[in-house]
Amino acid sequence: MERLWAPWRIGYIAGDRPVGCVFCEKIQSGDDEHNHVLPRGKHNVVMLNTYPYNSGHLMVVSNAHVADPGELAPDALAEMWRLALLAGETLKQALQCQGLNLGMNVGQAAGAGIGDHIHLHVVPRWNGDTNYITTCAEMRVVPQSLEDSHRQLQPVMDELAAEMFGCDA
Repeated sequence: MERLWAPWRIGYIAGDRPVGCVFCEKIQSGDDEHNHVLPRGKHNVVMLNTYPYNSGHLMVVSNAHVADPGELAPDALAEMWRLALLAGETLKQALQCQGLNLGMNVGQAAGAGIGDHIHLHVVPRWNGDTNYITTCAEMRVVPQSLEDSHRQLQPVMDELAAEMFGCDA
């Protein structure tokens, strides 16, 4: 049997769970490079997923600590989708992905790992990627570090924000 090694995953599997909300901590930190935050909007931020499904896996995370999108103001929801469009276009241009998964798991029963802070996943996909390895091997293969993904996506996202919306994200 062939083995695939992903030793960095043990930090998520066996690591201590934070006492507070990891999203609130990252949003309030201000250290965007360390926290892999890309643009900040008025109501939301875009950040790389620390435990990604694929290289470049982004999330649009509400600044508000709420569990359900229905708790957000209409302008915050509109901005969330605007940033999701920006994230998707950035992934297409920077990583040449061939498709995207956009998804929101509302509540732990729906699969939310962090069920009390709403966030929208934007996952790049390529024909023939290893998405289904999780089904048979309980493992994901992510070939790029978060730091490298951040460096690759940041300039493209900045440029696209200006082109798509006439301003910073």
